[in-house]
Amino acid sequence: MFPTMLKELFLKSHIKNKWMKKNFVPGFLMAVFGFLIVSAFKYQPSEKREEAYTFQQQKKPGEIVYKKYCISCHQADGGGVPNMSPSLIQGSFVLGEKQPLVKIVLNGLKNVTINDKTYNNPMPALGTILKDKQIADVLTYVRNSFGNKASAVTTAEVTEARK
Repeated sequence: MFPTMLKELFLKSHIKNKWMKKNFVPGFLMAVFGFLIVSAFKYQPSEKREEAYTFQQQKKPGEIVYKKYCISCHQADGGGVPNMSPSLIQGSFVLGEKQPLVKIVLNGLKNVTINDKTYNNPMPALGTILKDKQIADVLTYVRNSFGNKASAVTTAEVTEARK
């Protein structure tokens, strides 16, 4: 029904070229279906998009979260406060496995000893405050700032750690 309506519309239109009148509807439909087919192959499932999410895309949102929730204890340079909050610079807990770091942000931490130094300032559990994407962004920011260089933390990894 629809192609017939389109054909009738253009047959009564001001198109003078007979070939164009005859071939417009099939050509139009082929273009639409071609676009849909190409779009289907270009679409990436969310897991693939997540992997493609780079540090540069997470940097600004991560920095915003860091400045709002982390800077008061870990400082602007990531150096922390002696005996209070640990440094985030080149720390093995920052650059190492992602899951323990994610769990620290989710569940908080208090009275921790790192490299024979005890830190007494309790870190609040941010799992109830921040969304998974925000946690992934801020951890990626920390793992790639202050002289650190480590792989990005994905939203999927944070979601998995919540379980």
